[in-house]
Amino acid sequence: MKRTTLPHLRVRPDPLDRRRGTLIAGPVLIPCALGKGGQTRTKREGDGASPCGTFRLRGGFYRPDRLGTRPPTGLPLRRIRPDDGWCDDPRDRRYNRPIPLPAPGTSAERLWRDDGLYDLVIDLDYNRGPIRRGRGSAIFLHVARPGFRPTEGCVALRRPDLVRLLRRLGPGTRLTI
Repeated sequence: MKRTTLPHLRVRPDPLDRRRGTLIAGPVLIPCALGKGGQTRTKREGDGASPCGTFRLRGGFYRPDRLGTRPPTGLPLRRIRPDDGWCDDPRDRRYNRPIPLPAPGTSAERLWRDDGLYDLVIDLDYNRGPIRRGRGSAIFLHVARPGFRPTEGCVALRRPDLVRLLRRLGPGTRLTI
């Protein structure tokens, strides 16, 4: 049986709680968490909202100590290391890019987390080219918190759902929020 890559994923917000939604992957509906600020067309750093738009999947990262081998996918993935971070400081020239930690004097999100949210993370290509300072950073598809508690602006799925979905993703896949 030949596997096909999904060309498009859509996120439909829950009309009763805009911090939750459904990711539509072909005929499959997957519950997801969204930003604590709902969705916005005018994303700003720290607003907690998920940006509206269509985004390509740039690739991502995985925790080898928690997932074992590299999950099967058509996307480029690299192992997360304990010193991996993501710059969320609009004053820094490395804003919205991966950086090594520690990064004295710079605000950065740690990718090697104890809570498991970034055991598997996909960069959604939001504000990545050109990068506009202060317009939001580290917008990912990642593992959800228990109970689908809201994110800081990302889209989050249960880990087993994300691992299964990853098999159907490739460089041509787009995600619309």
